[in-house]
Amino acid sequence: MADVGSVDIELDLIEWLQAKAGPDVVVRDEVDNNLLKELPTIQVQRLPAGSDDGFRVDRALVDVDVYAATRGDALDLAGLVRGWLLTQLRGAATSRAQYGRVSSSPPPAIRPYENTGLRRAGATYEIYSHPVS
Repeated sequence: MADVGSVDIELDLIEWLQAKAGPDVVVRDEVDNNLLKELPTIQVQRLPAGSDDGFRVDRALVDVDVYAATRGDALDLAGLVRGWLLTQLRGAATSRAQYGRVSSSPPPAIRPYENTGLRRAGATYEIYSHPVS
């Protein structure tokens, strides 16, 4: 159960991004040994940072990484995710949360990854939300 003033933003964003990305993309919170068989994959992880007002407003920092077969594919999907978050999540409501300001700085870039069979691109987003009820 989420604390007062916060939403399980990982779960909410995973469901929201899965609906945007469609059935050919895996959206999850953790990657595992099947990653090469599940490309492209979007990984959503809340960072242990951010703040809340103890009442309703939550300011989450969320890493969103995209794993794909090529550098171009990873950057393209990461760019789509950035567009969805910055233009469609802001002001949107889900069954769990109402979203406010969303920002990223800098935009998605290639991030190192030890498996040379795929590429990883990602960005960190600052996302304001509050529970809907």
